[in-house]
Amino acid sequence: MMLVLVAAGSVFFPGLFLLTKKSLKQLMGWNDGEAAVVSTRLVSSVQAVMASSAGFFITSSCRDVIEDRHWLTDAYILFATPYFAYDIYAMFLCYCHKMQVKGHEEAELRGGSNLVSDYLRRELLMVLHHVFMVTFCFPASLLWRQGKGDYFQGILFLAELSTPSVSLGKVLIQYKQQHTLLHKVNGVVMMFTFFCCRVLLFPYLYYAYSRYSSLPLLAVPLVAPWQCNLGAALLWPLQLYWFALICRGAFRLFTRRSNKGHDSSSTNQTGRH
Repeated sequence: MMLVLVAAGSVFFPGLFLLTKKSLKQLMGWNDGEAAVVSTRLVSSVQAVMASSAGFFITSSCRDVIEDRHWLTDAYILFATPYFAYDIYAMFLCYCHKMQVKGHEEAELRGGSNLVSDYLRRELLMVLHHVFMVTFCFPASLLWRQGKGDYFQGILFLAELSTPSVSLGKVLIQYKQQHTLLHKVNGVVMMFTFFCCRVLLFPYLYYAYSRYSSLPLLAVPLVAPWQCNLGAALLWPLQLYWFALICRGAFRLFTRRSNKGHDSSSTNQTGRH
């Protein structure tokens, strides 16, 4: 059963990507790169909806945060793990398209190996995050937990709630739609969901265990399994870093619009004079 679920995920996510890319090329007339970018974001959003749905069912059914079990927990871990391996390659395709759009023909002339090294250097944190999810979080979630803490695993699944808005934002930026109302609304949703589902995620996990065990919050890391502390120590700073980038992007966009509005107002006043 375990191998069946892993095989199903290995087929589902790349298969959905290829099907979506082919459909977009035929229906929209897009080139291979454009279709690959949108297909990658769509598959990420589908995975996020599936993960957060699984997380909702798991957390809502586990009254005991340590002992209660739900069949979806291990099943979705097995099914979703291949997604992170697939997404590394999908992100590489998006990077290649991005370089072509920017007119970096020299990247192609230097050869594929150099393009891969450039991709790994520029997207190092995201690639390491995905590798860590497969090599550490997979065995930690499936084996080292020893059937305990399905509630906490469900909470981790809920972190994916922020992914659809992040994916939509990247697609809108890719097609220069930053001026639209959709981009503004999506930006607010993205900041809110990312902060709640990723930045507050790890503090909440420790808080939930402190309530369960009647321990002071600061004492929880001393009794928590080392795998939990290591995972939180490596993953939480990444979420803080990415949230800071989101906030910086929103601030730049806001100040740019304010400056444009000020410049146009000054021009109008000058014209009247």
